[in-house]
Amino acid sequence: MARSSDDTSAGPSRSGERRRLEELVGRVAFVDHHCHGIVRGPLDRAGFESLLCEADAPGPWHGSLFDTQVGLAVRRLCSPLLDLAPHAPADDYLARRAELGSDEVARRLLRGAGISEFFVDTGFRPDGLTTPDELAARAGASAREIVRLESVAERVIADHRAGDFVATCRDGLAAAAATAIGFKSIAAYRVGLDLAPDRPATSEVAAAAARWAAGIERGAPIRLADETLIRFLIWTAVDLGLPIQFHTGFGDADADLGRCDPLLLAPLLRATAGLGVPIMLLHTYPFHRHAGALAQVFDHVFVDVGLAMQNVGSRAGQVLAELLELAPFGSVVFSSDGYGLPELFHVSATLFRRALSDFLAAGVADDAWSHLDAERIARLIAADNAHRAYGLDGEGAGRGSLA
Repeated sequence: MARSSDDTSAGPSRSGERRRLEELVGRVAFVDHHCHGIVRGPLDRAGFESLLCEADAPGPWHGSLFDTQVGLAVRRLCSPLLDLAPHAPADDYLARRAELGSDEVARRLLRGAGISEFFVDTGFRPDGLTTPDELAARAGASAREIVRLESVAERVIADHRAGDFVATCRDGLAAAAATAIGFKSIAAYRVGLDLAPDRPATSEVAAAAARWAAGIERGAPIRLADETLIRFLIWTAVDLGLPIQFHTGFGDADADLGRCDPLLLAPLLRATAGLGVPIMLLHTYPFHRHAGALAQVFDHVFVDVGLAMQNVGSRAGQVLAELLELAPFGSVVFSSDGYGLPELFHVSATLFRRALSDFLAAGVADDAWSHLDAERIARLIAADNAHRAYGLDGEGAGRGSLA
């Protein structure tokens, strides 16, 4: 595990190197390649705690969700930005939050995170959250949209005949690709990641759409959970050429963790290799070592530990170091997976900066790489890899900007 930033037992050279890299990483503006909007209005304690981690809400057995790694990290890292002492009690923190108002809290925490670009997944509960434009305005940054594949299909099946599903879905995704920066699939939640790698025939897709529509007519919810249709969406997105994000690893209670291991995607990764479409493996924990191995052997695979950073709190350094055991430094990107609370963006970015600077400083001190290498790697992971994967380092720069 990386040493804490105040550990000087290794001597002045190592502590000085750590300070220099902390300053460098602290100055680099991050690209947050996967996040969501935040709640616009005030929150009571139960509402705030329900957004702290992947639990649905505080319950009678576990007590307060402030008593988690992420809850303690919020009190430690966010309190000073609200003019409170570090580790302010939860009630004091929430009272100060209410006093300042949600917009001012968001402005302080988002701007304090040092994120210059947000790629925002708009497919989850969009009515209750800020739009990409609104998030960007609060952060003083830019934002671009990530379009969730399953959400597009669910709108199509709700508004059109099943016989029109294939053509209408293709048209909808093509229209989205004109402004979006990428696509996302939640196949892990709906059918698992053990997907057949081949492109389904149009006749198979049409038959699956008819079955789905018939179920909805019988009263089933409009929720896509058909592997054939999800594979159709993925391959349609591949044809459009934008990066495709996949949820992997842990999530809320709807996720069956055993079906979320990114290793299950290996057949699909083989099938998409060489097609020029980056595949972005989100979150990955506790399978982050698996994801790192996939990133090493598949050139089009990029990885992050976004959701993990906020949730593991003080263990962030170990998790990032484990990802970087095998993942090429050119394949790792930053994600906050911020959702609902601006605190989560700030906590994720702060913990990631500390973990990255500690990891790089330890390598310089051990003569594993030079200081110049460490600076270059820091910039790759903070922003340059995301710019390259999403086509923002050349003619594609500015595509889909919403800010």
